[in-house]
Amino acid sequence: MSASYISPIMRQRVTAWAQFRCCYCQTQVAVVGDALEIDHIIPMTAGGTSAEENLCLACSDCNGAKGAKVTAVDPETGKDVSLYHPRQQTWREHFAWREDGCFIIGLTATGRATV
Repeated sequence: MSASYISPIMRQRVTAWAQFRCCYCQTQVAVVGDALEIDHIIPMTAGGTSAEENLCLACSDCNGAKGAKVTAVDPETGKDVSLYHPRQQTWREHFAWREDGCFIIGLTATGRATV
């Protein structure tokens, strides 16, 4: 069994913790249409593990965009900052939906870099 193996029970626990939503864009499973993926918040290539506290639910778009990154450039300051950590940070402190409900905007350096 590989170190990245996620058991069905762990998948259920992570899904329940995430309330059936992508931890990055908050889109519900029912809206996405596909099953959401288990994301290693700190990628294994960066020293992350498959422990529950390092796992979250992500849609394929968010998971694909994040990839193996743990930092990105804040477009406002040009500085490299940590990406949003859904197990340690609160979504509403870093993000909001634009008034028309079509796009997420970053409220902080972490939010902007993650978006």
